[in-house]
Amino acid sequence: MSMMTRHRFPVRLALVLASCAFALPAFAQLLSPNAPPPAGTQNPSMLAQQAAAPNGVQPLDRIVAVVNDGVILQSQLNQTMATVAQQITASGGKLPPKDVLEKQVLQRLILNELLVQKAHDNGVRVPDAQVDAAVANIARQNKMSVPQMQAAMQQQGVDYASFREQLRDQLLVRQVQQQVMQSSAQVSDAEIDNLIASPAFKQGEVHLSRILVGLPEGADSEQIAAAKAKADKIEAELKAGKSFAALAVSNSSAPEALDGGDLGWRRVDELSPGVQQVVDPMQPGDYTAPLRDASGFTILKLDGKRTPDAKQIVTEYHARHLMIKPTAVVSAQAAKDKITKLYHEIVDDHADFAKLAKQDSDDPSTANVGGDMGWFMQGDWGTEVGKLLAGMQPGQVSQPFESPDGSWHIIQLLGTRQADKTKELEREQARQAIAARKGQQAYEQFLRDLESTAYISIRLPELADASPAAADHAQ
Repeated sequence: MSMMTRHRFPVRLALVLASCAFALPAFAQLLSPNAPPPAGTQNPSMLAQQAAAPNGVQPLDRIVAVVNDGVILQSQLNQTMATVAQQITASGGKLPPKDVLEKQVLQRLILNELLVQKAHDNGVRVPDAQVDAAVANIARQNKMSVPQMQAAMQQQGVDYASFREQLRDQLLVRQVQQQVMQSSAQVSDAEIDNLIASPAFKQGEVHLSRILVGLPEGADSEQIAAAKAKADKIEAELKAGKSFAALAVSNSSAPEALDGGDLGWRRVDELSPGVQQVVDPMQPGDYTAPLRDASGFTILKLDGKRTPDAKQIVTEYHARHLMIKPTAVVSAQAAKDKITKLYHEIVDDHADFAKLAKQDSDDPSTANVGGDMGWFMQGDWGTEVGKLLAGMQPGQVSQPFESPDGSWHIIQLLGTRQADKTKELEREQARQAIAARKGQQAYEQFLRDLESTAYISIRLPELADASPAAADHAQ
């Protein structure tokens, strides 16, 4: 059912690793056709103008880094720098010095290039239809149509074709991440039982940030000593009152560095036993001394703690559903017209919903049972459906609505009930925690292996330590 596919208890990954790919242009996240970039930021065209020689002649683009058989150009670095600067400023953050931000952005671009290359090597492909759906979703989030968003991009000097390819790359990277993490996320009943019996399982969640002083695979004693000295210096700056987020942006080699090191909320039982032991006595605002791990030296900051309710009483919904999906022979407009006709037959002519669902619905999972979705919790069929049902009364039929893939839907709420899901949710939360921890470990090892076997050459001496190994290397 595309958007309507049922996801009971979706796996919540331990880290939001999508930030490994460089951020989408700021206009893709909050776009206003008439709004200029926030003060203090520059768009790519402005950067290009400033890069022009004094005589007005525009210099040729240059290679900033070579990554295996790919390259990163100065224009790419400039454009991403402008985007990241705009995002930091728009969120109220303080921009680090230009040379510091440049190294962080280049490091992210290098990692993104490695991941895109790996996706291509693995035969991962993102069809145009998937990109179209993602573009439409971004436009919808910005309360625009796709043509309106294209016009706004043109007004801001943004190339729409480049935007689509950047979006395609992010979708490629996301698929690689999911493949690696899911392949390592098998969880047995015995593992679930052991975790539920452990004290950590009842400790709730913690909000963490981190600064990582990374080390390359097989680092020698000199590299380890240098990394330790850098981590110690960061700790000293923290003690002197410097902002953790600012130091993360300036120094961390972790994927979330440009987000101030924010790892978000994580269950305590998702953490490694060593980290659990360190975090347990901490209070919000505390940070650790540098901790040695497989990635290098890590400083963690505790931003918050919260404990779960002892009992999990949830609202369950019983509903039925009808979907019309555009195809090669059914246009998007024809699909919309058909769902509108069916809606009026149900609401105005009192036609039998179940009978129409059996006859006309394109949803293979519910059509044969008259569209019956059974009893389910609010988020089991996706956030959009959950929000819609929460505002409906039993017997009510929703207005036709479109999902990101272009399909059209009608839902009728049949009833609600309260259910004690404590045991069921407890086991699922344990499964998610174990899967997330395994997936995180597998993905971080995957990134280290990817970097250690890559050829990375930084062509600008002032950016040399932007390489994941802080030096040119080939293996």
